[in-house]
Amino acid sequence: MESKGSSSTPPPPELNVYAPDEEADGAWDKQDPQIHAAQPEGPFKGLGGTPTPSSTKLCGYLNKQGGPLKTWKSRWFAYEEKSCQLFYYRMAHDINSLGKVDLTRATFSYPLRGEEGTFHIQTPERTVILKAANRDAQMYWLQQLQLKRAQFRDQQAEHQSTPRPDSLTTESTPPANNCPANFLPMVKTPSGLVGEEAASLPAPGLNNPLNMSIKHPLIELQNTMHSFRNRQSQEIRQSVFHIDDPGDTQKTTSPKTSTLVVPATTSYQAPESPVKAKCEDPHQNNISTISQNRKSGKERSRFLDLKDTSQLQHEKLSLAEEVKAQKELVLLLHKVLEAAQLEKRTCAQFLAAEGEQERMELLRHGERRAAELRVQLEALQQENENLRRDLTQRDEHVAELQNSIQLLLQKNQTKQEVILKLSEKLTTCGEDQQYTNGLESETFRQMTMENEQLKDDLKAYNIQNQYLNSEIYQLTMLWRKSSEREKSLIVKCAVLEANNCQMESRYLGILQKLQESQELNPEQREAVNKMLKDAVQADLNNAIKLNPISDYDEYGFRIAVDYKVEDLKLLAKIQALEFRSQNLLNQEECDGPLLARCAQLLFGRPEGELTSSAEMKGLLRTGLPHEYRVRVWRFMIQTRTKSLRERHPDRYHELCEKSRSSPHLVPRQIQLDLDRTLTSNKHFSPPTSPLIQKLERVLQAFSWHNPTIGYVQGLNRLAAIALLVLQEEADAFWCLVVIVEHIMPPNYFTKDLVGCQADQRVLKDLMLEKLPRLTAHLEALKVDISLITVEWFLVLFVESLPTRILFKVWDALLYEGSKVIFRYALALFKYREEAILKIQDSVEMYQYLRIFPNTIADGRKLTSIAFNDMNPLRMRLIQNRRAAHLERLHAEIKELENLQKAYKAERVHCKDKKLDSLASDDEEEV
Repeated sequence: MESKGSSSTPPPPELNVYAPDEEADGAWDKQDPQIHAAQPEGPFKGLGGTPTPSSTKLCGYLNKQGGPLKTWKSRWFAYEEKSCQLFYYRMAHDINSLGKVDLTRATFSYPLRGEEGTFHIQTPERTVILKAANRDAQMYWLQQLQLKRAQFRDQQAEHQSTPRPDSLTTESTPPANNCPANFLPMVKTPSGLVGEEAASLPAPGLNNPLNMSIKHPLIELQNTMHSFRNRQSQEIRQSVFHIDDPGDTQKTTSPKTSTLVVPATTSYQAPESPVKAKCEDPHQNNISTISQNRKSGKERSRFLDLKDTSQLQHEKLSLAEEVKAQKELVLLLHKVLEAAQLEKRTCAQFLAAEGEQERMELLRHGERRAAELRVQLEALQQENENLRRDLTQRDEHVAELQNSIQLLLQKNQTKQEVILKLSEKLTTCGEDQQYTNGLESETFRQMTMENEQLKDDLKAYNIQNQYLNSEIYQLTMLWRKSSEREKSLIVKCAVLEANNCQMESRYLGILQKLQESQELNPEQREAVNKMLKDAVQADLNNAIKLNPISDYDEYGFRIAVDYKVEDLKLLAKIQALEFRSQNLLNQEECDGPLLARCAQLLFGRPEGELTSSAEMKGLLRTGLPHEYRVRVWRFMIQTRTKSLRERHPDRYHELCEKSRSSPHLVPRQIQLDLDRTLTSNKHFSPPTSPLIQKLERVLQAFSWHNPTIGYVQGLNRLAAIALLVLQEEADAFWCLVVIVEHIMPPNYFTKDLVGCQADQRVLKDLMLEKLPRLTAHLEALKVDISLITVEWFLVLFVESLPTRILFKVWDALLYEGSKVIFRYALALFKYREEAILKIQDSVEMYQYLRIFPNTIADGRKLTSIAFNDMNPLRMRLIQNRRAAHLERLHAEIKELENLQKAYKAERVHCKDKKLDSLASDDEEEV
């Protein structure tokens, strides 16, 4: 228990334990009377003086509702810190408990309309109803139980904490001092109701026969016999809840014996509600009457004081005006005195002058001074006239105001007469309304009482709300800690499951190698074949579904490849296990640092505010999370088609209208290829899928937009990928425009595929530089890789790579351009270089090259090879080699066309000669 002056709330724990049963509803198992339950350590053992607040034990008498009659029985409750359980006894000095309540998973509340002091302890098994002596004791018990529960779970979390990965490390729980201010403050310890002081008081309901526990008679008998033996033998052996009587302590003052003196705990007693005070104080009505009389007397004295104050203020204003006039008079006298002194000084100078010249100068000075004074006199006279004029106007205004005052006085007198008449009528009607007034006063009294009750209810609701806020806060923090721990355990299980999948995949690979080995005897070979047969016939779904997941990814593609050839069943299972292992190891990739980087760069920013940067480039190379891919793709598409879309804002809808109005001009090949688009995707599998209809409209609109290309096979798969990600038809149409017209070179999707042929030759040149061993091996087997890679370049690896890796390729492709295709094509051969070098047959080589891209599971390794191991690979180098190979291709095509023309001319000449010879033969026959 915390100290009395503390009001802090402990941080919530993060460990859940089970809750046992209890006595009230018969769920607590009966125990052997000879076996004592785990007793709480008393606060009185080993104490030699006044206990500190930290050593105060949570214990006290509470009423517990139990039994078939649901009656209240007084019980002594004591909290055990080691097990976080609340034990209860019939009396404080009993040694065997009647039951216990587990608080580790309990919640606490109290009913607002119930009896005073009632509160509930809800556990997963039952609800215990308790009642304290008053509301203060009730809130004290609830808050202390919350505190003990939090402290116990914190201790358990420290001892049984599970290490978490770095990606799941969260900030520590904020201290309790930072809790919201609307929590209920900590209630101080009620005096005499809990703790050591309550143990020294007589047990309530001691002589009540209903207070006995009928369910545990043996425990009651054992407690009674123990108490009786203690009284007979006067032994020191006592219960953990016994304390010495203060009176006895004062009598025995032996220096050799140290007795326990427990002072009463002093605490602040909360004030009681107004309704309760009225019920407890019988003189409350007289006091209220006296206070009302005092209030009326004070109001009359306040009215007289206000009247005297107004008179004093009026006198103050008049005296202020008089002082102002006196100040003006003093100023005028000062001016006259200065003039007299100046004149006296002038006369003295005149009389003191010796010559006539000096006297004449003095006379002239006096005349000039007189002229100035006359000018000043005229100005003062003019000012005087103006002041008199203003005074006259003010007098007129005062007269008007006096007339208005007279009118107002007359109106006031008239109103006073009307008031007197109405007062007479009211007095006349007063006798008839006495009964009505009595009813109104009774109604007013009832409304006043209801208002007081509503105020008390409102106060109670506020207190309950504050307590429930603290309870909800603590439960929320407990849930958060538990969810974090659960998440860390899930990650740990995923890692273990991935390791298991890797081990199983290696096991199957070893079996496959043993099967191909020539050193085994027939018995060993038969055993290996049997083991392989069992592995292939095992349920593949059970092998890869250690956790229940879907067979399809978030875009609708099937995760595991279903090979139709019987010889490849083992390869399918190994591949499925590798995919499962990589998915489990990388499942935190989007929830960890990658998702944090995306949130920091993209969260809260609309598509128009995104900008190209090194951070964006690195993020796209790593691969975007599913949540952010749509926004970034739209940003990259809008950036490349901004000028065209500004000129034609409704371009897509106009093209759709053209295709509807002229359906005969739309290529028929579109309708034939719709059913063959992405057959491994569940969104395009049924013919009636809405995505198939959207795909048809997008391809028709593009054929109208670019009539030079129109439609070629492969565009259907590009548009389907765009639809799966962007969902909107217009966005998918513009994505197709960006790929065909902006990212890929010209003449790439024409009938002769000249651009694609040039890229195949560029790829061979790059392989000769980057992978010389592999290139030499393929040339030795006379394998032409363009037969395999031409499809990679035309459809941008769609249905050639696993979808998780495919979308990483498209993320980088839309941002960096077509050089990404070369990077990933080279990375694929580098990834499987050692396996390809082991193949010595050209037919087997072609078969392996067709399927090996789909068997790649480690997307991060492939990305690292593409953007690190294949460096340097600049776009300028690719463009220069494209131009060189295009020139050669055009020359070869022109030479081929000339040969075709010559051949056609020779064929025509030969036919003419043959016809002439046939005609001459006919003539000879004739």
